[in-house]
Amino acid sequence: MVARNIPGVALALIIAYVGAKSSHFIGVNLLGFSKSPISSIMLAIIFGILLANIVNLPKRFEDGFKFSIKYILRFGIILLGIRLGLLDILKIGIIGLPVIAICIISALLIANYLSRSLNISSKMGSLIAVGTGICGASAIVATAPAIDAKKEEVTYAIGVITVFGIIAMLSYPFLAHFIFDGDELFIGLFLGTSIHETAQVAGSGLIYSTQFDSPKTLDIATVTKLVRNTCMVIVIPVVSYIYYRNQKDKSQANKTSILNIFPFFIFGFIGMGILRTIGDYGIENTNYAFMLFEISVWEEIIDLIKTSAEYLLAIAMAAVGLSTNISLLRSLGLKPLYVGLITAVSIGVLSIASIYLINILGITI
Repeated sequence: MVARNIPGVALALIIAYVGAKSSHFIGVNLLGFSKSPISSIMLAIIFGILLANIVNLPKRFEDGFKFSIKYILRFGIILLGIRLGLLDILKIGIIGLPVIAICIISALLIANYLSRSLNISSKMGSLIAVGTGICGASAIVATAPAIDAKKEEVTYAIGVITVFGIIAMLSYPFLAHFIFDGDELFIGLFLGTSIHETAQVAGSGLIYSTQFDSPKTLDIATVTKLVRNTCMVIVIPVVSYIYYRNQKDKSQANKTSILNIFPFFIFGFIGMGILRTIGDYGIENTNYAFMLFEISVWEEIIDLIKTSAEYLLAIAMAAVGLSTNISLLRSLGLKPLYVGLITAVSIGVLSIASIYLINILGITI
């Protein structure tokens, strides 16, 4: 059983590795950033799609691709929780949470409304909504199994949020500086709530930090985005449950339990965040995490977990790309692209409006 998964997982691993190295080369070596603003996950998907559609891959790879998309993805999301300490939520997240909530709820409502209006499948609308509202590709692929979305729909949705996420990453730092007149808190909140992918938020923060000498903005944007990512705990099961009930007749829906579709791996994500908080607390008070690890060792452990999470997600994304037939994507048309564009612009406008409300109330950190 395990042996059947090896070829597909190995190929996805290779594609993910090439994506990571390419991201570093483009972002650091060519563009000169200290950390690449080019998502390695995005590149892994692109390289996977190119290989799958240029080369006729044998069927023996399929089991490994499915294993990567289902299990490796979930483990990667769990490890991703180490990036978020609960103390950070208390310092910045409480201020950003109302803006985050408005943007997520609006993304869900707008994308699903547009999908119905344009006669796009509810699956596609839901994927674009969670990708735009929460955290891009990770939210899309985490939601997809629960609503039984097709690989082509997953890839198209990721493509939609990737295109507009990149545009936002490059333009929003300068737009935000003009709109908010250099206010670090408001600019960080805007970047963290309006841009899709975590890597894109980091990239926009790096651009702003370099251009306007404001490292604090990068910190605020990053923490805001990570708080936004944790909303997967609520949004994904809710979206999945609503979709599932709407697709069944009433008698079947009444028998449905949210426990059957709840992504329990999210608890692992929370657990990693708690682990980070406890370890950091130990460092601050005793200079030892869990009474065992000095600060240098604890930082190495965190970096190792972060890196592992990124590679695992890249493997899963590469598997999505490797499982995709571009010819089938054409049948989905351009309408989902319109949904993604309108939703992304709407979220940006609502984020600005919400932050101006915070400004009126005189909230600071």
